[in-house]
Amino acid sequence: MSLTSVCVFCGANAGTTPAYTEAAIALGTAIAERKLTLVYGGGAVGLMGIVADAALAAGGEVIGIIPQSLMDKEIGHKSLTRLEVVDGMHARKARMAELSDAFIALPGGLGTLEELFEVWTWGQLGYHGKPLGLLEVNGFYSKLTAFLDHIVGEGFVRAPHRDMLQVSESPQTLLEALDQWQPTVTPKWVDQKPG
Repeated sequence: MSLTSVCVFCGANAGTTPAYTEAAIALGTAIAERKLTLVYGGGAVGLMGIVADAALAAGGEVIGIIPQSLMDKEIGHKSLTRLEVVDGMHARKARMAELSDAFIALPGGLGTLEELFEVWTWGQLGYHGKPLGLLEVNGFYSKLTAFLDHIVGEGFVRAPHRDMLQVSESPQTLLEALDQWQPTVTPKWVDQKPG
């Protein structure tokens, strides 16, 4: 698989440590340097704005998708390559998934986790064959990844589905892993016939 676009899920807040900002800058820069399009939630605040600004500063293309109801609250980014305003959160997530070849979660809150788990579930069920990853920053996701291993051990998630989630502390290493990733579940659209 050769990636052309990457969706980044991340917080509308910047978090409590400069490491989160630094990671967002590094990821946005790395995406642009690889000539990939950044797709994200369209906000100008928090890590959302930081990752977008970094990609733009490095000469990258950035597409934001934001619901009308959040346009003012999240302060829709006015300097993107393209900003699409959609009807709601479901439309936002569907459009982000449609435009993206891979997904990465930076640190974030409930929305970030919800977006990550929804797109992961779609992959588990075979609705897409796109890779996903976590950019680990200062152990932010360490308890989550331990819990994911726990639910595999308890028989609620199969190991191949757990392995769909790549984890790295390096944006470059993570992007390379996603570019080389091969799906373990055959996407349903592969077997579907038109009509």
